[in-house]
Amino acid sequence: MAQQHGGFSASVNAMYDKAVALMDLRPGLVEKIRVCNATYTVRFGVRLRGSIHTFTGYRSVHSEHMEPVKGGIRYSLAVHQDEVEALAALMTYKCALVETPFGGSKGGLCIDPTQWDPHELELITRRFAYELIKRDLINPAQNVPAPDMGTGEREMAWISDQYQRMNTTDINGRACVTGKPLNAGGIAGRVEATGRGVQYALREFFRHPEDKAAAGLTGTLDGKRIVVQGLGNVGFHAAKFLSQEDGSKVIAVIERDGAVMLDSGLDIDALRAHIVETGGVKNFPGATYEADGNKLLEAECDILIPAALEGVIHEGNAKAIKAPLIIEAANGPVTSQANDILAERGCVIIPDLYANAGGVTVSYFEWVKNLSHIRFGRMERRAEEARHQALVDELERLSANTAVPWKLSDDFKSNYLRGAGELELVRSGLDDTMRAAYGAMREVWHARDDVTDLRTAGFIVSIGRIAASYQAKGL
Repeated sequence: MAQQHGGFSASVNAMYDKAVALMDLRPGLVEKIRVCNATYTVRFGVRLRGSIHTFTGYRSVHSEHMEPVKGGIRYSLAVHQDEVEALAALMTYKCALVETPFGGSKGGLCIDPTQWDPHELELITRRFAYELIKRDLINPAQNVPAPDMGTGEREMAWISDQYQRMNTTDINGRACVTGKPLNAGGIAGRVEATGRGVQYALREFFRHPEDKAAAGLTGTLDGKRIVVQGLGNVGFHAAKFLSQEDGSKVIAVIERDGAVMLDSGLDIDALRAHIVETGGVKNFPGATYEADGNKLLEAECDILIPAALEGVIHEGNAKAIKAPLIIEAANGPVTSQANDILAERGCVIIPDLYANAGGVTVSYFEWVKNLSHIRFGRMERRAEEARHQALVDELERLSANTAVPWKLSDDFKSNYLRGAGELELVRSGLDDTMRAAYGAMREVWHARDDVTDLRTAGFIVSIGRIAASYQAKGL
């Protein structure tokens, strides 16, 4: 059960108000940071299948304390103004928490992308982009979209091309949107960035014994039982990395048509292929199927990862959630009422404004790459390899002159001698970002008796940084 219209903004504002009450900010500044600056609604027609179809789209700008503003564009029939404004607000707090130099924005088009063929979708996307571009609501220096639910690299490439057609002399035109394909100015590691960020967030949480103890957990991610709700881009990559690289067991996956369970752990690649082929999880070989998928949100597990829609954990089911640790891979999956119920029961929630910030972090790297017009690692990679080679050669020369010569292992040499390319640098930057942001949150969480959860701590850090930006502007 997703939240009703009007509920998502109220939920985000309730979380904001809870944090602001613990801060010493001027009342006028409290209101200035909370409100959404502007929402543009566009209704446009496209001639398709012999008649004119009218579509409704939105682009909301929450805060311009830093520019450009940043936020995805989603394609869904559930898109409405309240949702877009709430997501724009979350983007503001998210960007501030992970220190990307953007304000918050969000866009949406009320459309079911599965009902249109690629050529039709391109015509619709280009017309939507045209309406936003001509009002500077897509612009490398003012407003930079990215993919979201229902959109991906393909749509971003169309938007980028549309901008460049309309701004033929803008040398930085490719930076008008992020999440593009590699051959159209994208960056290595962007597709999986949000899922990778979820993995890095969990790794960082598990580095701190005090934090694990708060959730009643011990040990490492190895062997931890995970339930994932939504195997889209974010859920799929998070589940894949955690199961294949950290030894966790994804024991259940919830999708639109139900859920599948396997106590020994699901094969995530095979399940994703099955969903692509059949449109759902039903009849996935070797697993138990449950038609009422949302029942599995209440399954016994160590970690619950809601990775789809907002409001799936609400007042009605929060008391039945058994997971001691929830990480919000989606935006707003836990309502403010559910958040309070879960906190009272000792459940630790790693909040969305931190947990799914991997996407905007790597989008920031892509934007910087587009503005600098050079691939990361291009100038320094071989110089780094040459320096490492010189050190290895010298060590082996010294070894040859010892009574018992020793040799560096081939594995060590191949790893040490390989200079960092773009993908390695992107992962390094993302890992560093997630560690630093978590450190800032947990410092507030543990240092203040009046802050009892990570979400409030995250909001306090974010709001403090936004307030400092406004004060520097003279507000």
